Amino acid sequence: MNDLLEKPVITPTSTAAVEIRNVSFSYGSTQALKDITLDLKKNEVTAFIGPSGCGKSTLLRCINRMNDEIVGTRITQGEILVEGINIHHPSVDVVKLRRDVGMVFQKSNPFPSSIFENVAFGLRMRGERNNAVIAQTVEESLKSAALWDEVKDRLQESALGLSGGQQQRLCIARTIAVKPLVVLMDEPCSALDPIATAKVEELIWELKHDYTFVIVTHNMQQAARVSDRTAFFYIGELIEFSDTKRMFSNPRVKKTEEYITGRFG
Repeated sequence: MNDLLEKPVITPTSTAAVEIRNVSFSYGSTQALKDITLDLKKNEVTAFIGPSGCGKSTLLRCINRMNDEIVGTRITQGEILVEGINIHHPSVDVVKLRRDVGMVFQKSNPFPSSIFENVAFGLRMRGERNNAVIAQTVEESLKSAALWDEVKDRLQESALGLSGGQQQRLCIARTIAVKPLVVLMDEPCSALDPIATAKVEELIWELKHDYTFVIVTHNMQQAARVSDRTAFFYIGELIEFSDTKRMFSNPRVKKTEEYITGRFG
């Protein structure tokens, strides 16, 4: 059951997990996003691509209101709906929103605690006290993140002792342990070697059957490999948004083709 609100105030009207409607966003007097509209479908992977400073990470952070933490930022028009609920409605609990719209960052950020407690953190924060339930969920989450076999005999060891790739998969396990509606990923593989990157990409593809993913990436090959649909941004504007295979084989907009083929960016 959707629990972003104590009681829903908007009835879901779309099959999209996230609806972004005419969103403009500013950092102070600087406009970072200009009238963005797109739907992020359930159980799909959507990639946001574009050169640095184009607004893709800004939009990603709008979806779970992470930009609220930056003084002077605001959505100047439009709205964002998650499962049909306007995330800026006064009744929305931002803590619950960020649980239901989880985020995996560019640099893995395990807590300085045990592997077990990293995954259990969100469960404990939402009030789960049944140790059997916690243990079962930790195991299931680590298995879903393809990490269980590597850590099952060292669950009480510090998460900081894991490799970079293992730490990133642990962060994914920690995110999905609370069963989010959407998982946001901001350059999740940029600090990983090719083998670790391949494991994370494979994991994203497998987990999309249970979750909706939005991934920001500078890596065109990665976007082509893992995403169902791709949105190309340039200077705060959405230039093109379509099926990934079609965009990479036959982009409709010249600027998209120029970026994909490496002529700029």
